Amino acid sequence: MKISTRKALQSGFAAICLLAVAVAPVAAHHSFSAFNMTAEKTVAGTVKTVEWTNPHIWIWIDVTNDKGGKDTFGFEGMSPNFLERRGWSRTTLKVGDKISVTFRPLRDGNNGGMWMTGKMESGKILTGSGSNN
Repeated sequence: MKISTRKALQSGFAAICLLAVAVAPVAAHHSFSAFNMTAEKTVAGTVKTVEWTNPHIWIWIDVTNDKGGKDTFGFEGMSPNFLERRGWSRTTLKVGDKISVTFRPLRDGNNGGMWMTGKMESGKILTGSGSNN
């Protein structure tokens, strides 16, 4: 009886460990802990790269700094599927486009954060939840 109890405990412990490992990436994926959700900043610059990838798109823009040089800012957006259903496409933003971006800054102080809205030179507004004209 002692051996079967031990095996049952070991099996239960193994199942709990596997479940914890399986759930951890899901919880991490939906975390906003990297961003300061109480702050909002805006920068203006030129689109450098658009990474139309899952699970989230990334938009990189070059922003002129106070010394006349360029600083690159990276913005995490929603998934391509989510944005396509709301009017975005992989060609909505192109390299060289001028844009002003409002974002939730990264807590670690690096340049960039979570995309909130972008305003293109044409006046078109791009939100984290889709595009509005």
